[in-house]
Amino acid sequence: MGAFFRLLYHPFAFTYDLVAATVSFGRWKDWVATTIPFIEGTRVLELGHGPGHLQRILLNHGLFTAGLDESAQMGRLAKRRIGLSSKLTRGLAQALPFENRSFQTIVSTFPTDYIFNQRTLSEVKRCLTDEGRLIVLPAAWPKSRLLKWLYRVTGESPAELSKALESRLKQPFNNAGFETETQIVEVKSSNLLVVVAKKR
Repeated sequence: MGAFFRLLYHPFAFTYDLVAATVSFGRWKDWVATTIPFIEGTRVLELGHGPGHLQRILLNHGLFTAGLDESAQMGRLAKRRIGLSSKLTRGLAQALPFENRSFQTIVSTFPTDYIFNQRTLSEVKRCLTDEGRLIVLPAAWPKSRLLKWLYRVTGESPAELSKALESRLKQPFNNAGFETETQIVEVKSSNLLVVVAKKR
């Protein structure tokens, strides 16, 4: 899976939108936009901005937004989509090139495992204002078929499976000293899991 993501984010970045549309049944932008109600303040950093869909939405909401991505190819795609309106930087989440307390919200949609890295979370805390928040959208799943299949395979109810997933995803943020909660957001034909990690 790691090799797949390396290819998708680098030499095959031009296929990202097609892949995203396929796995989301054409609702990728709607999924990404579900993070907007959780954002507080006007200064927002997106980790892993990809081709720039959320950046465009943030700008349309009148927010000061910056984006960081390790992939130069994604940076080029995002700049073509957004123009010069947003401040995009190439870099790693484990060493954010921003001043202390620069952002009121940091957001990341469908990130890879780097988001759970304790160095990443330490840098996020450093760059958040007091009581700032990290919003992570790590997972989405169909409302019915997958849950029914999981129920048959595991013998656990959908509610029990959701609670187990939420608990597992919250742990790295709790370990890093965040006050963490999760919410399930329902959109057409899908459920999305949103993690809200508040800086203590």
